[in-house]
Amino acid sequence: MRLQYFEMINELLQVVEKAEATTMAEATDLLVEAIEQRRSIYIFGASHAGILVQEMFYRAGGLMSINPIFGKEIMLDNQPITLTSQMERLPGYGTILASQVDFQKGDVLILHSVSGRNPVTIELGMVAQEKGASVISLTNMTYSKATTSRHPSGKMLYDVSDVVIDNHGEIGDASCQIVGIEQRVGPSSTVIGATILNAIVVEVCQRLVDHGMSYPPIFYSANLDGGDELNQELYETYQETIHYRY
Repeated sequence: MRLQYFEMINELLQVVEKAEATTMAEATDLLVEAIEQRRSIYIFGASHAGILVQEMFYRAGGLMSINPIFGKEIMLDNQPITLTSQMERLPGYGTILASQVDFQKGDVLILHSVSGRNPVTIELGMVAQEKGASVISLTNMTYSKATTSRHPSGKMLYDVSDVVIDNHGEIGDASCQIVGIEQRVGPSSTVIGATILNAIVVEVCQRLVDHGMSYPPIFYSANLDGGDELNQELYETYQETIHYRY
């Protein structure tokens, strides 16, 4: 049996690994510096892009010092679900979300948007940069350049980013061609994006250890004996960079 989606993802991962080596290294540098300097790291994505926010947050083997930015109006449990699309396109909503975050110079904000055209993500990037934070964006450059911004400024996500990582997916995200119909199926951005971000986290942790950090802020599994106690110790060590309730 030919598994088209597996083939597509494997090919795409190889493309990303080679083409984005430099941008991923730049992102790693920013995160390592932020952790060593006790600066804050944030992550945001709207609707399905927000799946990567959950992937990076409160996860065994993940970085404890990554703070999620959630907006209830763009979560996938909304009814009607079309509300999420309306809100991510609404100018000013991203600025409101950003006003709830105390961005400081040296902080890092990771933004995920495949099209990079909607105001909510663009505005978060704008505010973060204005406050002196660095912005890492995970987007699709082909997709972004094939469309126009929905923000009044005309800017796209890549315009308000210090580091831009391209997921190299198809325009529209769905990637597999079905014989007999025009519409592709099988979006790639979640799988590719999660791989990119987890790969960066691994490199960040290795660099921190290489720099002499004995206990990087990595979550231990709470389902292993002693995990809760180890996590509590790490939380107390890095609590000035952790802005969610633990």
